[in-house]
Amino acid sequence: MIRRDFLKLSFATTALTAMTSMGRFASAAPDVAAGDAALRAEAARDAKAWRAARRFVATSAGRVAVVERGRGPQAALFLHGLPLNSFQWRGAVARLAPHRRCIAPDFLGLGHSEPAAGARLDPEGQVAMLVELLDKLGVDKVDVVASDSGGAVAQLFLVLHPERVRSLLLANCDTEIDCPPPAMLPVIELAKQGKFAQEWLAPWLADKAKARSAEGLGGICYARPAALADEVFETYLRPLVDNPQRLHGYITALERNALHGIKPALKASTAPVRVLWGMADDIFLPRGADYLEQAFGNSKGVRRIEGSKLFWPEERPELVAQEALALWRSA
Repeated sequence: MIRRDFLKLSFATTALTAMTSMGRFASAAPDVAAGDAALRAEAARDAKAWRAARRFVATSAGRVAVVERGRGPQAALFLHGLPLNSFQWRGAVARLAPHRRCIAPDFLGLGHSEPAAGARLDPEGQVAMLVELLDKLGVDKVDVVASDSGGAVAQLFLVLHPERVRSLLLANCDTEIDCPPPAMLPVIELAKQGKFAQEWLAPWLADKAKARSAEGLGGICYARPAALADEVFETYLRPLVDNPQRLHGYITALERNALHGIKPALKASTAPVRVLWGMADDIFLPRGADYLEQAFGNSKGVRRIEGSKLFWPEERPELVAQEALALWRSA
C-alpha cells in the first residue's frame, strides 16, 4: 500500500472511532457533551481503581488511608484539600509515578482515614501524623505537592521538619495572611454547629446536577464542572456525609491561624519552592500568590494560571506534573 492510501485509511479509521465514541457517550448521557462524557467515564474508571488501591496504615493518631504508585529511592507526598481526599491527585500521580514513589494519604477527618479517639485534627496534628506515616513507610525525605488546606500543612511540615522536605510545590492554599480565608468563615461556623455536612454536602451528594451547578461544589471550585462524574462526588462526599463528626472536627480546627508568625521560618528554608495559582479562585484570593512569591528563602517563582479555580490541579494534572519535574530537577 502506498503512503497516500495508508494515510487515507488511517484518517478514516480515526474518524470512525471518534464518531463511534461520540455516539456511545451521547447515548449514555444525552445531555452531556461528548468531551465531558469521556472525562466522566475516565473518572469513573479511576475512582474504581483508586478504591481498589487504597490501604490503611496504623498510626498512633488512627488508621490512615493511603494510595501509593511508583517505586524508587525518592518519594513524593501529595496533600489534598477540603472536602477532597487523595483521589484529587490521581492524574498527577499517574504522570509522576515513573519518577517517584508517590504517596497520597487522606488527612485525618477527611476521606477514608479513621482518626483515633482524641486525635488532633488541626494542621500541627496532621503534620505529626504525616511524620509517623512516612516513618512507617520507610521514607526519610519527600518532595511535597499540596493545595488548599493541605498547603497549610505542607508549610508547617517544611518549617517543623525541614530535613524531611526536598522540595515544595504549592497550588492555591492558605497563607499567613489568609488562614483561614474569609470565604471559609461561614463553613467553620456551620461546622461548629454540627450542620455543615447535612446542609451543604448531603444535598450535593443526593443531587449530582446540583453539585455541578454554579452554586455547587463543581461550579464553585472547578472550571469545567460538567466533566465531573457522579463517582467523583461519591468518592469525595460520601465518607464525609457518613462521618460528619470527623469532618466537623477537621473544619473547626481550621479556625485558628496555624500559620501565624511563620514567615521568618519560611524565609530561612533552603528547600526550592514553586507556587502555581489559579487566578479564577474565589476562595483563596490572588493576594495569597503575591505573599508566597516573596515568602520563601529559595523561591522558584509563581506561575499564575488564568481561568483556573481552586481545584485546578485535578483538572490539569499535566501542568502539575510538568512543574513538579522541573522543580525536582532543581532540588
